Amino acid sequence: MSRMQLALRVGDLDGSIAFYSKLFGTEPAKLRPGYANFAIAEPPLKLVLLEGEPGQDAVLDHLGVEVESTEEVDGATERLSSLGLFTEVEEDATCCYARQDKVWVHGPGREPWEVYVVKADSATFGDEAAETTAPQCCASENAPANA
Repeated sequence: MSRMQLALRVGDLDGSIAFYSKLFGTEPAKLRPGYANFAIAEPPLKLVLLEGEPGQDAVLDHLGVEVESTEEVDGATERLSSLGLFTEVEEDATCCYARQDKVWVHGPGREPWEVYVVKADSATFGDEAAETTAPQCCASENAPANA
């Protein structure tokens, strides 16, 4: 099963969790400090909430398509590259409390999109080396900080 992903950076994580729990009739599938995700069956959607600055309006962080296998990520990479899109591949990366393989592309408005597979759960938000500088694992290096 593939599903769309919508990642929002929110100023009130607890309030957002309460709102989206009511809206979609389900509790978060994963809840960690500064992070929550909802695995919504209908419509098939993974909603990710990333804690932003207190009081900020919610903004789009990134978009994605979650797939079931690394082979599907590889296929998306080949297809997107063959269509002339710049792709950025990450293999066995830790992001959003999960080990993932992914490929990033950007839309015409610089909106970051990822095609990714979750390979395993992780106790850390991002790669530990990257966490010492800034917790920006959920955006490709070429994306604006708060895309």
